[in-house]
Amino acid sequence: MDSLSGFRDAVPGDASAAEATPHADDERLPLLHGSLAFLNEATARIGASLDKDHIVGELCDVLVPRIADFTAVHLTETLAAENQLDTVFPEVPDPRLAAVRRVAVAHDGDHQRWNPGAPQGAVHMLRSTSPLRRAMVTGESVLVSRVDVAAAAELAEGHPTGDSAALMRGCSLLAVPLRVRGQTLGVVLLLRRPERPPFHDTDALMAGQLSMQAGLGVHNAHLYQTQSTVADALQRSMLPTLPSWLAGVEIASRYLSSSDTAQVGGDWFDAIPLPGGRVAFVVGDVMGHGIRSAAAMGQFRTAVQTLAALDLPPHQVLRHLDDLAQQLGDDYLATCVYVVYDPVARRCTFANAGHIPPGIMHRDGRAELLDLPAGAPIGLGGVAFEPVEVPVDDGDVLVLCTDGVVEERGHDLGDRLERMCASLGEPGQRLDALCEGLLEALRPADREDDAALLMARLHGISQGNVAHWYLQPRDSTPARVRRLVRTTLEAWGLSLCSEVTELLATELVTNSIRHASRPIELRLLRTDALLCEVADDDHHRPVLRRADATDEDGRGLQLVSNLARRWGTSATPTGKVVWFEQDIPEQDTGLS
Repeated sequence: MDSLSGFRDAVPGDASAAEATPHADDERLPLLHGSLAFLNEATARIGASLDKDHIVGELCDVLVPRIADFTAVHLTETLAAENQLDTVFPEVPDPRLAAVRRVAVAHDGDHQRWNPGAPQGAVHMLRSTSPLRRAMVTGESVLVSRVDVAAAAELAEGHPTGDSAALMRGCSLLAVPLRVRGQTLGVVLLLRRPERPPFHDTDALMAGQLSMQAGLGVHNAHLYQTQSTVADALQRSMLPTLPSWLAGVEIASRYLSSSDTAQVGGDWFDAIPLPGGRVAFVVGDVMGHGIRSAAAMGQFRTAVQTLAALDLPPHQVLRHLDDLAQQLGDDYLATCVYVVYDPVARRCTFANAGHIPPGIMHRDGRAELLDLPAGAPIGLGGVAFEPVEVPVDDGDVLVLCTDGVVEERGHDLGDRLERMCASLGEPGQRLDALCEGLLEALRPADREDDAALLMARLHGISQGNVAHWYLQPRDSTPARVRRLVRTTLEAWGLSLCSEVTELLATELVTNSIRHASRPIELRLLRTDALLCEVADDDHHRPVLRRADATDEDGRGLQLVSNLARRWGTSATPTGKVVWFEQDIPEQDTGLS
């Protein structure tokens, strides 16, 4: 412990002057027991939380009034500021340079005396002669018997708020550093009224012990909060932010984690736009819990998005996903259901990999589970995944979920699935309300598994927004394509799109004529964008490459790439389809 020059010397307390006699020992024994009991209870209170604010608040509360009449905890700005949680292992600045913030205050109830002089939340720089600065730099407690008028004025400098000189004048002062693992996190200020005896060595030892416990708690809380923030951000990034609307589909979703520490586990869901206005829905469940399963989930979800971009049939997506899981290792096991909805054909194509069956609520309110081949979980290998086509009507609601939504300990899964169908609500309700109502109806008494729920109301695309032709691969076909596109877009009120669409459609059709041996298929589709598709029986997909001025090939695809919002190519059972999308100008007529 250190005393500070410029202030009156520290004086020993009465306890240090007691004579070591049997009689004195008998008198001190109850005091020793009381002190030990106090330290034990106070340490338990300080260490009972991983919340930084709660820890420093408890430290102040246990010090007042047992040891001090007023206590304030100051932390360096790095730790005190709420926005400094961007590093897992924070480096605490040099205490000689760091500003401190008063993060917690406690006093004996005299609000008029203490509150104006030391408001909580104030930030100030400590002068080099300050006992608080000395305690932070040396790492040792500083005891001042009495703070005289000059010292009080000096201590008040650097405090932007409150009359701290009046606060400390005549008080006994004790400054205790908050240190842990060689780092100084802040300092604790303790004051005693002038009418009370000054602090003594025993007070300093007790305050030091409690401050050391608080410093350890503050540092651990900061590390925990920082790591939790980072982990939460990483895990949340693994889940999609689904749009509420895609072409012909209304979407709602919910995710519930079973863990108190991990916000995301092994369940995932997604809605992926596909060429031709179609949408792929996927819900999966990685076996296991916590961060490990969340990491595997992220890999599976990325793989599904990549496979979906290839526009593979659902059973082939699961086949490739199964191969990938086996390459990653034995621990990569998951159930999954993958479905592609075609809003023009009003058809859903499903493939299942050991997942619980999807449900569907028809527009007349009738709900049922779909009878799909169960398949086997992803990662087992050697199991066929069978596609199943299901016709749907506009207004039907597709329900995909993981077993955490329906399972409950002690209840049969089949009964719970039947209850899910009975709890879907009314077909006219908003999807968000349907999701909340279903989760509330099926909520288990104690959730033991993550739960993911995805609902999609299928609206379809009306035939009035679709134009479809079969064209012979002849030299005269491009001119006919220009006329068909122009006439159709005029009828749709999209004349502003006509010039570019005619040009790009003609380029694709011209390329198909060179390679096709059967009729070419041309389709225009109007949703929130204008889609043009050209399909032929040639399996070789075009590749975008640089075309010089003298090249005869490659410039058509460059035009498509430069002028279209996006474009792509997909394999079909009989060949390929090349497509592009155009933005619809706002002044053009909306959907019919």
